[in-house]
Amino acid sequence: MRIVAALGGNALLKRGEPMTAKAQHTNVRIAAAALADLARDHQIIVAHGNGPQVGLMALHAATFAPDNPWPLDVLGAETEGMIGYLIEQELMNVLPLGTDCATLLTRVEVNRMDPAFDQPTKPIGPVYSAEQGKQVRAERHWSMVAEAAGGLRRVVPSPVPVAIINIGPIRLLVDSGVCVICAGGGGIPVVRGSDGKMEGVEAVIDKDRTAALLATALKADILLMLTDVEAVFRDWGTPTQVPIGPITPESLDAMDFAAGSMGPKITAACNFVRAGGQMAGIGRVQDARDIVERRAGTQVCMDQSYKKPITGRPKPGISAKNQPEAIQGFA
Repeated sequence: MRIVAALGGNALLKRGEPMTAKAQHTNVRIAAAALADLARDHQIIVAHGNGPQVGLMALHAATFAPDNPWPLDVLGAETEGMIGYLIEQELMNVLPLGTDCATLLTRVEVNRMDPAFDQPTKPIGPVYSAEQGKQVRAERHWSMVAEAAGGLRRVVPSPVPVAIINIGPIRLLVDSGVCVICAGGGGIPVVRGSDGKMEGVEAVIDKDRTAALLATALKADILLMLTDVEAVFRDWGTPTQVPIGPITPESLDAMDFAAGSMGPKITAACNFVRAGGQMAGIGRVQDARDIVERRAGTQVCMDQSYKKPITGRPKPGISAKNQPEAIQGFA
């Protein structure tokens, strides 16, 4: 099967952990092991978040040059390269010998009239105490939101992705059997001017929405959204909270989810399966295989009784006899 796996920023840097290179390396190594396990039986394409990282870079940039900070599209490109490099290196250390891997900077078009530009909802950067948050808001003029676990966090516009600008090269590499890492941080946000030229905008696109767009464009079988929570929960944060297993988009439509966290994942999952995808899964990165095989996480599909066949296939463009032993023999 062809699987697009979207690694959440919090899966790559756990909540409460220091934003250090060591912590980032450790978590990427764990994620790479889970993805390599899937790659033995399936073709994987990797997307990833950048919320904690792009927020930290924005903070550093504002401290260094408060009167002339770097824009979010440029900082998004920086994090896409940084995180993509870490994922590619750790994946190449554990993928079967002979596997090709490539990281691509990915521009994603958004609509400059998207109402999200007037309603920031995407949390980025560190969580501040209430007192620190008030001070940062006053100094930087940033929009802030209260976190469920306590404290304040910066929020920025998160417009809906309209098109992946370089989907052609991505598709070419995927169809040639390359393990592609792309659409990092939801992609670099750009808008099209009246003259057709593109320019970056001050926003961070939700990586799950872009991953769903990517998965649909690549005709993927499964969209995986991997984070640091075991599943989507009904009545989250209440004494009656319960994890959701197999569920249909129609059932999810009747529920409410937070716009800055689980909401975009639900929207992405429903969009993907309604566009023809077989299943969208949400859960912990270390449970990736169990989610695919319907033993863990939340699985969204058009029919709750649907049972996904567990199969693999040789990488496109490479003859079966030249496949690594771990994936030979799959249809």
